[in-house]
Amino acid sequence: MALLLDIASWALLSIGGAFVFIGGVGALRMPDFYTRIHAASLTDTMGAVLVIFGIMLQAGLSLATVKLAAILLFLLLTSPTASNALASAALLAGLRPSGEVATDEEQST
Repeated sequence: MALLLDIASWALLSIGGAFVFIGGVGALRMPDFYTRIHAASLTDTMGAVLVIFGIMLQAGLSLATVKLAAILLFLLLTSPTASNALASAALLAGLRPSGEVATDEEQST
């Protein structure tokens, strides 16, 4: 049983690390700011969730697992909120998404 938990834990840790790596590469390869935020926020959140679950399997039922669950909850609440705030701030600062179609009011000016 311990071997099965170790295998599952290392699989989650490896997949989570791959998600974080792919998110970093995606942030470099995406064409504009908004697609970079989207790629990075999704993959980094999923990667962190998988890594924390892998560590929780290694920790077993202990106080460390409760602390990791609290960290996971905090991460799941703050990461999407931070990405949304960053995108909203960029939009308010005047950074337009690429491929956006101009409205009739913008075309007449």
